[in-house]
Amino acid sequence: MISLSDLRQFKQDGRKFSCLTCYDASMAKAMELAEVDTILIGDSLGMAIQGRDSTLPVTVEDMAYHTAAVRRGNQHALIMTDLPFMSYATLNDALVNAKTVMQAGAQMVKVEGGAWLNETVEVLTRNGIPVCVHLGLTPQSVHVLGGYKLQARSREAADKLLADCQAVVDAGAAVLLLECVPAQLGQEVTARFPHIPVIGIGAGVETDGQVLVVQDMLGLTFGRVAKFVRNFMKEQAGETAILDAFKAYHAAVLDQSFPAKEHTFQVEL
Repeated sequence: MISLSDLRQFKQDGRKFSCLTCYDASMAKAMELAEVDTILIGDSLGMAIQGRDSTLPVTVEDMAYHTAAVRRGNQHALIMTDLPFMSYATLNDALVNAKTVMQAGAQMVKVEGGAWLNETVEVLTRNGIPVCVHLGLTPQSVHVLGGYKLQARSREAADKLLADCQAVVDAGAAVLLLECVPAQLGQEVTARFPHIPVIGIGAGVETDGQVLVVQDMLGLTFGRVAKFVRNFMKEQAGETAILDAFKAYHAAVLDQSFPAKEHTFQVEL
């Protein structure tokens, strides 16, 4: 089974790693057979599974249910679970809700924010709960951000994000996840923290790992598709097309053919 230590070693070795969202045991088993390195039980399930228009209605109980299902289906990947909207507003909330998803099968929790999360990260880490901090486009703050759009477009905004990364790493963050930021910034963050794995989604090819929502990479998103998405399902054929799509994604992350320039935000900072 992939562990946090493995992710750190991958970074030291220059070996990229793959991550996909997952919400059920059958998909989890297919990802195990494809040797996908990490799985995120994302609060994206609110949109991808529940048909909602945002992640905000998702509950801790939802996250625990899907985490348990994924864990039963996959004994290979490192399992990371989102703490959903307002579930870590206080330190007590963070501890109680992180305990719930860890006991359901997670090996790490993911929270969205910046330096204001420092105390939360410190307390969770001290209690044996590894934390991934999600920065850049943070869907739980979509109303504050004004929609789903590229973040850190200026040097000033990029430096602010770098400072937030430094703050949460100093507080004990085990992994960083950057969403929808210029490729240059993804590279800068990845280089700044030699011992912290950095996962990107729309953050360029230089991050240590890549994550996509599984419905997006299988072509099951209807309507507007984000720039950073590649449809791996369209490239496969045969009865095992889903498994082949997972294998193709994993291979493309490792050989750095994904994300390509067309999936990347090129902004001079």
